[in-house]
Order: sequence, then structure tokens, then C-alpha cells
Amino acid sequence: MVENRVSEERLKEGIRLFGLKRWEAALQELLRIDTGQCSVEENTELSYYLGLCYMKLERFDDALLYLEQVVTNSEEPLRVYQCRLTLAYVYVITKRAKLAEFELNRLSKSGFESVQIYTTLGYAAWTQKQYKQAVEYYEKAIELDENNATAMNGLGYILADTNMDISRGLRLCRKAVDRAPQNAAYLDSLGWAYYKGGNTQESRVWLRRAYDLSSHNSVIRAHLRLVVGDGS
Repeated sequence: MVENRVSEERLKEGIRLFGLKRWEAALQELLRIDTGQCSVEENTELSYYLGLCYMKLERFDDALLYLEQVVTNSEEPLRVYQCRLTLAYVYVITKRAKLAEFELNRLSKSGFESVQIYTTLGYAAWTQKQYKQAVEYYEKAIELDENNATAMNGLGYILADTNMDISRGLRLCRKAVDRAPQNAAYLDSLGWAYYKGGNTQESRVWLRRAYDLSSHNSVIRAHLRLVVGDGS
């Protein structure tokens, strides 16, 4: 009984620390829990927060291990939905787009439909250079929420970058920046759309703003280097 209470208290403390965005401290607290003293439900909850902590710390293989346990064991549909969506995101950023599509398509077939599913599918398709498919996914996301900045930015960037529709791409990128003016990725997309449309001077303005916010981003650096070298 004492061991049970200790595990419960550590789980509560780990969740509290996670809520405070103290990812490393939360992880260390959760790892101290004796899983043998926990119920099935508590172990599922533990796996969930361990997975999220590892994801926040960018230890993606560890995150996948625990999030997959939640998907397998949880009986809460919304928790499973969230974990599948998180798994898909991790698969995309670790360049395993096919696995991301598998997770997202399972969600769709289960009756779930959301902007997040379609924007992640769009990004996964884009990473595989399936541009028309990516556009279709982003269009579906915008149908669900015409003001979603992530969808507008993703669609706008592809339309401009691939020359499918530079004018519309520019309009979408501008709307995304209007909604989130401090988002470096959106600023980069807008600057790149201006460049693709032939407005190098305006492009430099937005790309420099993006660089000031995220100088470590290799894509932003590459875009700025190209545009600044093109007549500056």
C-alpha cells in the first residue's frame, strides 16, 4: 500500500512538472515510478506522459516506444487519437513519412477528421515531393478551418515554391503571417513567395525577419543567402 501511494504521488508530481513545461524534471520523476506497483490504467497514463516528455526533449525513438504502448493499451478514444497524431508528427520530422501516413489514415478510417490530420498528411506528402497530393490535403484542412494559419502557410508555400499558383500562394502566406506575425516559418514562406513572384526587395525584408527569429534554421538561412546574393 505504501509503495502504491508513493507511485501515485510521483505520477502526480511528474504530471505537475510536465504542466509547468519542466520536461527534464518531469521525466526524471516519472522514471522513478515502480511500474509493478501501478494499475494498468496508471501504467498507461505513465507511458503517455513519458512519451510526451521524450518528445519535448526531442528524444524521438524513446517517445515512439511509449506512445505506441498508449495506442495499444488505452481504451480512451481521444487519448488514442492524440497519440496517433503525435506519432505521425514524430514520424514526419524523423523522415518516416510512410509511417506517418499509416497512422493518420488509420485515424481517418476510424471516423476522425481534423485540421491537424490533414495538415500533417499534407506535410508528409510534401516531404515525399508528392506536391499535388499535399495540396489536396491542405485544401481539405482549409475547408475545415479557413483561418487555420498552419494550413494557409503550408498550402501557400507549396503553391509558390512549385509555381502552381504564385499569386494565391503569396496571398495565403500573407494571411498566415497576419495571424502569427512572430512565426519564423510563416515569415520565411512569405519571403520565399515574394521571391518566387519576382519581388526580391520585399522578399529580403521578410526573410531577414524570419532569420532574426530563427537564425539556426537551415532552410531560412539558405533562402536568405540565395535572395541576398541575388542583387543585394
